[in-house]
Amino acid sequence: MKYLRPFISFNFTMKKILFSIFLLPLVVFNSFSQQFEVGYATAASDQPFTGYVILYMSKDSKIPKSGMIGFGSTAYFSVYVKNLKPGATVKIDDKATSYPVALSDLERGEYYAQIVWDKNLGGRSIAESPGNIYSDPVKLTVDKNTKTNYHLFADKVIPVSEFKETQFVKELKAPSALLSKFHGKPVTVDAAVILPKEYFTETNRKFPVLFKVSGFGGDYHRYSGSVTPGSPIDTIPVITVYLDGNCPLGHSVYANSDNNGPWGDALTTELIPQLEKQYRCNGAKLLTGHSSGGWTVAWLQTHYPKVFDGCWSSSPDPVDFRSFQKINLYTDKSMFYGKDSTLNNVATIAGFFPWVTMKNIYKAEQVIYRGEQMHSFNAVFSKKGSDGWPQSICNSVTGEIDTAVVSHWKNYDISLYLRTNWAQLKPDLDGKLRISVGRQDNFLLNYAVTMLEGEMKKLNSTFQFAYYPGDHFTVSSPEYMKDGNQFLALKYKEWLAKTK
Repeated sequence: MKYLRPFISFNFTMKKILFSIFLLPLVVFNSFSQQFEVGYATAASDQPFTGYVILYMSKDSKIPKSGMIGFGSTAYFSVYVKNLKPGATVKIDDKATSYPVALSDLERGEYYAQIVWDKNLGGRSIAESPGNIYSDPVKLTVDKNTKTNYHLFADKVIPVSEFKETQFVKELKAPSALLSKFHGKPVTVDAAVILPKEYFTETNRKFPVLFKVSGFGGDYHRYSGSVTPGSPIDTIPVITVYLDGNCPLGHSVYANSDNNGPWGDALTTELIPQLEKQYRCNGAKLLTGHSSGGWTVAWLQTHYPKVFDGCWSSSPDPVDFRSFQKINLYTDKSMFYGKDSTLNNVATIAGFFPWVTMKNIYKAEQVIYRGEQMHSFNAVFSKKGSDGWPQSICNSVTGEIDTAVVSHWKNYDISLYLRTNWAQLKPDLDGKLRISVGRQDNFLLNYAVTMLEGEMKKLNSTFQFAYYPGDHFTVSSPEYMKDGNQFLALKYKEWLAKTK
């Protein structure tokens, strides 16, 4: 292969080889499409690489690997390589898995480009997983010459996040025999423990525990280094345990699953006993969470009703699969298209105006092959496939719903579970659950909540359901928060009355 311009050589020193990203537009005589040649430095890894290589390109973001997958204008390209040695290169061209279009069909203009080599060592987001090799962003011009060749070289490694403890904030890492056996390697259930100021001023006092579960992508490291004591529930001091649920295939939602393992049992039989051994807990256990965290706490409360004493679920992921973001998984044929052939939305503006379609999000997640929202649903709700990966609820190209996979998803339909088992559940569960949501939820989650409310009314349940102005991100008004916290305070007072 001949080039019209020579490569620019690297500068070397006696002590250290300095690797940096280099990018040179080169015209290749026998190439028919634009392509990238990408490699990684020995300084980043001296071992051969096997796995997926992801190219991120964005006109808008100066750090293209950041951001929500499929929600912006970032383009993604991936290839799989096996036993590639440091310093060697692999081509990314029109043969790569791509979103939204093939590399040669990308809109012309200036882009920021960035490469990530996914070693898949345990982190959720490919772009942020510790141990992954990546490059700094480089600005380049994609012009009409489809024979342009670019070079990217990665020399950085995403570090392991360190947790800095303070007086009020501690890290809890509970070794899990259950998850370790399932995955064949050591696994811990991790959390941030946020202590109230009274924990230090009233040294003989024991406290209730509030388990707070993050939405998709949340990270308990957000509390690292915090010097702020835990907030009370209403006026009741509590020990707050912040759980994020991150796992390699997405958000575990602390549900036992064929792909992620027994997260619910690990939480209730391994982390909680360790927590109660290390801290002054009085036995009361309350739950709250928003979005994926909202679904998590509703699942935990309904499936471990004797363990938890009250739950406020905020804007949960679909709690009734007859309205899975307005798609009826039991009767509809397509995830992508409605009965009138219009595109189904995965996200809206104010619950009405289209923002992101199901078709687009599935196509984006074909490239970003693990750890994102639709992959996460499959990982929790589906069986493990013959290839070792979770079975998909739908064909990612056509959108056709797989009815055989739906039959396994039924096990995670909270509404169906409650309707089927209410007689057995009612004595330990009735009155313990409150679900609130915005009337204009961006992800159309309010429709499933309304459907569940109707079913629980038929069963004469005393669950609380509440609807407020706002969307998924703006619903948390002072009134919204006050009402939710007062419910949790009431459940704690009821627990106190029973234990006296």
